[in-house]
Amino acid sequence: MKLMNIFSTALAVLALAVSPACSDDNNVQPQESPSYDMTGFAKGADLSWVTEMEAAGYKWYNRAGSETECLALMQQMGMNSVRLRVWVNPEKGWSGKGDVIAKAWRASQLGFRIMIDFHYSDTWADPGQQTVPAAWQDFDLNQMKAAVADHTTDVLSALKALGIAVEWVQVGNETPDGFLWELGRASTHPDNFAALVNAGYDAVKAVYPEALVIVHVDKGDNLSRHQNLFDKLKNNGGKWDCIGMSLYPSDNDWETLTDNCLSNISALASRYNCKVILSEIGMDYNAAHAGDFVTRILKGAKALEPCLGVFYWEPECYNWNGYLKGAFNTDGTPTAALDAFAE
Repeated sequence: MKLMNIFSTALAVLALAVSPACSDDNNVQPQESPSYDMTGFAKGADLSWVTEMEAAGYKWYNRAGSETECLALMQQMGMNSVRLRVWVNPEKGWSGKGDVIAKAWRASQLGFRIMIDFHYSDTWADPGQQTVPAAWQDFDLNQMKAAVADHTTDVLSALKALGIAVEWVQVGNETPDGFLWELGRASTHPDNFAALVNAGYDAVKAVYPEALVIVHVDKGDNLSRHQNLFDKLKNNGGKWDCIGMSLYPSDNDWETLTDNCLSNISALASRYNCKVILSEIGMDYNAAHAGDFVTRILKGAKALEPCLGVFYWEPECYNWNGYLKGAFNTDGTPTAALDAFAE
């Protein structure tokens, strides 16, 4: 399918996704999708900002200076997978259900493997903030479990109704101390956290039985940080298929942090008998060793049997919201950090 047709149809998909009919699978006809190779090592990127950047007039160019659609350019650079975040009811709609469905449909038409990342918040969820969505305020545990399950089911069912394959699903984003604070804070309510994770896990499996459910912790170089969270989860009956990690080194520590992270992949896989995936990596776009870092982490991770893949976080960014850890120069061309994905 030509890219122009993908864009045109994506607009129709977006309109469908945000309409009330989208909640009724009988009103949605699956689209013809390419075959998916849901095997092998994932080399991908979180491209959640791409539609917002496009709306702001951003464009991307290959090394020869030719304008190229962002997802197609990532594919040309060697990527085979896309990660997309989901917010419950974001103020401006970006990363909401309709926006995510439109991006996932575009990615699926290019044959990308897809990871969906539920934040369970109306905005950023990370180690410093896990804010309950406005519509879920004052919920008790049973109500919160139902809200997690319903939201997860709603988004994934809409994707499935359009014939979009989803291979991985994150239940929470960077959750070293749980999510949906204070109810789901792992340090004070580990039983609640496990129950909420299980609500998401079961909802995922009901829609996509073969999808792998990821629980995600930042600072992949810090073994004790991961063990602290996953011991709590395991001891309280929590369920997961895969551990997600983040790693954001600098020029001063990239070698040490990378080696520690690679070692931790094996240690965690052995301790919890599960797979591991690098859900996020990144480094300053103008760092001297950005290319060295990506090459080392990709080659090292691919050599480890328990590791399923590596995702660069928002590489398409340049001159955008002050974010400097993308992998594009200020003229919209890719930096050397992306070269390793073609190997």
